[in-house]
Amino acid sequence: MKKYFLPTAKTALVLIYLVIMAGALVRMTGSGMGCPDWPKCFGYYIPPTDVQELTWTPDREFEKGQVIIKDEQLLVATSDFTTKNEFNPENWREYTKHDYAIFNPTHTWIEYINRLAGALAGLATLIMAILSFGFKKVNKRIIWLSWLSVFLMGFQGWLGATVVYSVLNPVKITLHMIVALLIVALVIYIIRIASPQRKVFKRDKLFTSFVIVALILTMIQVITGTQVRQFVDEQIKLLGYDRMSMILSEPTFNFYFHRTFSILVFVVNLFLYLRNRSLDIYHSKMNWVMAVLLVEIASGIAMYYFDFPFGSQAIHLFAASILFGIQIYLIFERKTAIE
Repeated sequence: MKKYFLPTAKTALVLIYLVIMAGALVRMTGSGMGCPDWPKCFGYYIPPTDVQELTWTPDREFEKGQVIIKDEQLLVATSDFTTKNEFNPENWREYTKHDYAIFNPTHTWIEYINRLAGALAGLATLIMAILSFGFKKVNKRIIWLSWLSVFLMGFQGWLGATVVYSVLNPVKITLHMIVALLIVALVIYIIRIASPQRKVFKRDKLFTSFVIVALILTMIQVITGTQVRQFVDEQIKLLGYDRMSMILSEPTFNFYFHRTFSILVFVVNLFLYLRNRSLDIYHSKMNWVMAVLLVEIASGIAMYYFDFPFGSQAIHLFAASILFGIQIYLIFERKTAIE
């Protein structure tokens, strides 16, 4: 079992990042309510592609739990039945989690793909946890941490449901993102302690301290970024996608804080990069940190000055999550540093 553990754990990490990327795509396209129920989508395991599938018609078979949109309202079938010539309200109940009743096939399938990615990541995490029993005689901590990751994936799924039921409450969206990053950190730690060979690096207390500071700054930047994103979402609802040039014409304080704070994030990481090179600490991942930061800055500039070009929002969010993961790994690498 042990020999399959690390490949499975790394696969789980890749899939978790795939979920984050899919989530970024959901937010970029405004597809968060593409599936208004959970875990199914309009009551289907495979969502509809045409509004006719969600429209009541005579002589049609419905299964219990399937959803239709009627009079701008979601209705759920209470049993298996075949419709007659006239609509019978006794066969239906009102969907009470929320009152959002809009079908957009593109949004529906983007959200559905996000959920599929989540299911795959959850399955990979579960397999990782089962394989962790191979470490029973070597390191039981790996077993407990692996099953903790399974629990967090389940909790993340539940959070995803509450986000839908709240019709994309910004606080819950932020919490959803934070939990995703916690799972990333946990799986990276599991991979680190399960790896048989570890590189050894020079010890430098100042470098270690600033890596921790850099990670904290990244988390602050991510949180403020989700608040800016919420403002953008609200502006898009008011102005529409054809007026993206006006989205940030009157930005809030959060935007200016987020933009200015990015300078501090860059300076701290630049210091780490230069110190790493000058002392020959040999953390090659600092090169990745700077590369990801440049992508982050470039995508931010593109959104502000070029009216949110396609993909820029998703790239910006995904780059932040990659940066977080690299910094987490750097902190774990510092534990093996020598004098």
